[in-house]
Amino acid sequence: MRIVRKNEVRLEPASHEDSRRPGVWKRVLFPRELLPEGRAQMLNWAELPGGSSFAPHYHEDMDEIFVIVQGSAEMRVGKDSITLAQGDAVLVACREIHSMTNRTNEKVEYLVIGLTRDQGGRTICVERE
Repeated sequence: MRIVRKNEVRLEPASHEDSRRPGVWKRVLFPRELLPEGRAQMLNWAELPGGSSFAPHYHEDMDEIFVIVQGSAEMRVGKDSITLAQGDAVLVACREIHSMTNRTNEKVEYLVIGLTRDQGGRTICVERE
């Protein structure tokens, strides 16, 4: 698992901009060298209602990037637990058991990007602890 806090990543001009007067700035959350080999399998906009969670599971051949758009949630990856807030991102490697819990009354909205290695892997649900 790799965690990126938006406010800990510096803004820089987008590569297509004039660096002296950029029209758009970017924060590189996961540079190319940190991303797994493969192709995008999906891009989902997801909602986690207040007080709910998704089942612990892992993917046999897909890494996932989660980016919190609104709200905050507790993310468990293996034995680690971290609170993610708006703008935070986490990269979960394939075969890492993960789940997310919303401990508030407000919904959490997040983006999920799946990067597959095209090995025909499945999603495996595991027992809740």
